[in-house]
Amino acid sequence: MKKKTKRSNVSLSVIGAVLFLIIVGVSVLAARIHPLILAIYMIVSLITFIIYAADKSAAEKGAWRTPESTLHLLSLVGGWPGALIAQQKLRHKSQKKSFRSVFWVTVLLNCGAFAWLFTPTGTAALQSLVSIF
Repeated sequence: MKKKTKRSNVSLSVIGAVLFLIIVGVSVLAARIHPLILAIYMIVSLITFIIYAADKSAAEKGAWRTPESTLHLLSLVGGWPGALIAQQKLRHKSQKKSFRSVFWVTVLLNCGAFAWLFTPTGTAALQSLVSIF
């Protein structure tokens, strides 16, 4: 007889997303990056989560769906933590392999851009961008 295992409420993906946001927060507190970066990640992640929820609802109702390219663009610009949480908590876009493959490419590209902010070139570019605002 197979033993039923209790499913964890927190997946590794959710832990990874939260850990990344903590790293961004610590980077802000250590004055390594501008607080605007944390705000962007938080706001875009929240928007991305909401759009995933709306898309799941639309899928269940047979209504107009959010294009996958839009979901990928949101992940690329910093909404991937919200997307990961939505994929796990809402069980949406978590099974389609082609979507997940492109999604993980957007995560890697975004993390690469985040890491670039810590280089002298990235720091200078961020400072000049922030000075505009």
